[in-house]
Amino acid sequence: MATPTYRKKNLTVLWFLTVIFLSCIIDQNNLCSNYPSVSTKISTHSGPSMIPSSLKQLSLDGYLSTKNIGHAANDFGNIYHHLPSAVLHPKSVSDISSIIKHVFGMGPMSELTVAARGHAHSLQGQAQANQGVVINMESLHQEMHFQTGESPYVDVSGGELWINILHESLKHGLAPKSWTDYLHLTVGGTLSNAGVSGQAFRHGPQINNVYQLEVVTGKGELITCSEKQNADLFNGVLGGLGQFGIITRARISLEPAPLMVKWIKVLYSEFSTFTKDQEHLILSEDAFDYLEGFVIINRTGLLNNWRSSFNPKDPVQASQFQSDGKTLFCLEIAKYFNPDEANRANQSTLFLSEVSYVNFLDRVHIAELKLREKGLWEIPHPWLNLLIPRSRIHEFAKMVFGKILTDTSAGPILIYPANKSKWNNRTSMITPDEDIFYLVSFLSSAMPSSTGKDGLAHILTQNKRILEFCETARLGVKQYLPHHITQEAWRNHFGPQWEIFVKRKSTYDPLAILAPGQKIFQKGRAIS
Repeated sequence: MATPTYRKKNLTVLWFLTVIFLSCIIDQNNLCSNYPSVSTKISTHSGPSMIPSSLKQLSLDGYLSTKNIGHAANDFGNIYHHLPSAVLHPKSVSDISSIIKHVFGMGPMSELTVAARGHAHSLQGQAQANQGVVINMESLHQEMHFQTGESPYVDVSGGELWINILHESLKHGLAPKSWTDYLHLTVGGTLSNAGVSGQAFRHGPQINNVYQLEVVTGKGELITCSEKQNADLFNGVLGGLGQFGIITRARISLEPAPLMVKWIKVLYSEFSTFTKDQEHLILSEDAFDYLEGFVIINRTGLLNNWRSSFNPKDPVQASQFQSDGKTLFCLEIAKYFNPDEANRANQSTLFLSEVSYVNFLDRVHIAELKLREKGLWEIPHPWLNLLIPRSRIHEFAKMVFGKILTDTSAGPILIYPANKSKWNNRTSMITPDEDIFYLVSFLSSAMPSSTGKDGLAHILTQNKRILEFCETARLGVKQYLPHHITQEAWRNHFGPQWEIFVKRKSTYDPLAILAPGQKIFQKGRAIS
């Protein structure tokens, strides 16, 4: 298939493009990490240790459970399973503060640790606490408070789901500016990482759209922080992988919400054209509101794999497109609008779908429901998510899409650029040191017991080859929701920011009580 003939030097209008799109059996969310080994062994603790009786005697509004705790050893990755000693179901922020303050008071000789668990969408056991205490943040019910008018915002619980925030905000004609692709995630979890989707090129990630946080530190202290108040903690917690405190409340920036979305797909056969168009669009003012890209390798019957929520106007002509051994690239773009506005988008686009704003944002949940019916949701997800500098993306693509990967049958591959000027460099989030970098996500699903290409061992081997290439070629790649097993690897990940990260850890969680599943620091060892 030739490069689309419609492309001109200045890409001023994209509403007239011929469109095609592939959606594989699994859709994406943005809590991705990588796997350093190819072992398929699942790490499981044989059973919970005895929880200190003093912890049981704490006066709590909620309750501490030591029974039926197996669910706290599971997550979306479904690879690692570490049993805690107990699960806290808090009814108030003071419950969380009391538990952490008590564990802190037990001193460095105690091995007890604490992990906050949201909607269990970590991939490598990051929200687990082996023999420790897992805090079920969804139990922390707090009423949402809205501020309308100029500079609107909403105050929400750290355990609130983004899908609930969307529905409540829309009652006020408002909505958050930046999203993740999957909305059934908790606020604290996404803000502890970054929270990235197709809106990030305009508004930055979710951590750029927060005014204020309420945080319980590793000492059990409840602190309100913002850019003007306790700014070091505020910036540290955002993208801080849960290392400095547990987010119990967040003040999130809002904007007027549209009613509808024009949703467009564009197919490319040349990677250079695909990337040039993406980069042009993220630098264009008010062109689109959402932009993501996908890689399609050696697939047939593309039409049959489209998301059910995307219904092009002319599916008959769309059926002619097959990949059949080729590598194709799909650009997905969207423009928000209201029906009473003048329709600039024209009627000549061959494959344009118009959907409601809610259906567009919650599109991945539709796939989830279908996959759950088939028993294909709660399976291993060995996802790999990388940030690639713009100057090296073609070198990366040539090797990975041309030699390492042979198909995309195990799940979608996302690839789209971000503008670093939209990212707050004061947070703990680490990105490549270039003005533009690409998010590349390998969202694989492994079939249980399979020893073939769709099996866990094969996918982990591919992930390992990709990481080894990035390291050998010195591409300057960073991981999104990074996963490393040695402190030296973590030091390399943070680079010049490592000393700041360590200083914040020693200030806010000096005993390394919080988020042990990240494997950055270990309780009982000096923080260095």
